[in-house]
Amino acid sequence: MYIKTPRENMSLRYSILGLLHYKPMHGYRLKEHIERNFGHMWSINFGQIYPNLKKMKAEGLISMREEVCEGEKGPPRKLYSITETGKQAFQTWLAESPEGSMILRDPFLMRFVFFGFGEEARALEQIEEQLGVYEKQLARRYSNLNRWEHSGPYVKLMADLGVRMNEVFLDWLKDAQQELLNSRQDRATDENEAMVEEKNRP
Repeated sequence: MYIKTPRENMSLRYSILGLLHYKPMHGYRLKEHIERNFGHMWSINFGQIYPNLKKMKAEGLISMREEVCEGEKGPPRKLYSITETGKQAFQTWLAESPEGSMILRDPFLMRFVFFGFGEEARALEQIEEQLGVYEKQLARRYSNLNRWEHSGPYVKLMADLGVRMNEVFLDWLKDAQQELLNSRQDRATDENEAMVEEKNRP
């Protein structure tokens, strides 16, 4: 029987049910899909994927069968499928009104807001590192956009949102980096001028 769960697990559970509408998947494949395609929508705790799969199976939302792949060593793979109960629960969730608030969850942003308490040089290094992360993410999301081109309008539009959000974050961080570098240069110039003025005093 379907059992309601705390809100923090809802997005993960329903993303799993949604993905299993396409076809049965292994746990690692579900993890890969969620990481690649849903990361811009909410903060994902990947350590919860397998515990959720186990619980969802116990609730009858999904079924599992072991699959032995020829030529592969190790234990059989677990292939998960959505059940009729899972489809009904998914349809109920899909018809509900969504939460109204928008929350941006990026671990880097939490660190960024407190950079003023640390070393400026290290903050600028981390900003440069994060620019590389955002650029790689953007390239991956462009690839996703092409891959989901023929997956229906809703999937395509969501992939487009991921690209646009990534572009905004990247442009914002580039502007922030330039502003901080300019501020650093202005302070250095002021300090040099103060030193010259001090030397030239009679």
